[in-house]
Amino acid sequence: MEIYVESPGFVTWTGTDGQEHRARCALGRGGVGGKTGEGDGVTPVGQYPLRSVMIRSDRVAMPQTALPVSMIMKNDGWCDDPASPDYNKRVALPHAASHEELWRDDRLYDVIVEVGYNDDPVEAGRGSAIFMHTSRPDYTPTEGCVALELNDLLELLKPCNGDTLLVISP
Repeated sequence: MEIYVESPGFVTWTGTDGQEHRARCALGRGGVGGKTGEGDGVTPVGQYPLRSVMIRSDRVAMPQTALPVSMIMKNDGWCDDPASPDYNKRVALPHAASHEELWRDDRLYDVIVEVGYNDDPVEAGRGSAIFMHTSRPDYTPTEGCVALELNDLLELLKPCNGDTLLVISP
């Protein structure tokens, strides 16, 4: 299955019902294109596998999906320091290198889909923490991720499996 992301901010996929679904999404504040480096805010153009789903089980029920699912814990983070050997990886907090906290109050990371961007192999400075996650109500731009309303994201996950690709077009 392929999930198509198109600028200025729509996602389409074929659901478990065999029908095409379309939902609004937020994209990077730096636009959609080729990433120039860590922190550029660009949503990267290309085709990427979906690796896993992480959820705040205190806020969201277990999603229906064939992707691996894990729980986000209060001490979970994601390393965004290009100089660290843990760059672009989930880490336990506290962590000496620069990182994002995955346990957030603002609900943006209640559901996180790990996108296989810059992870095979990881290249320092090429960009980290490219996820699909829940959007703000006004679809404010992201730091480079693809963000959907929670119910749309949960619906999108239903037909996903280890062969699913996220296809991001300019």
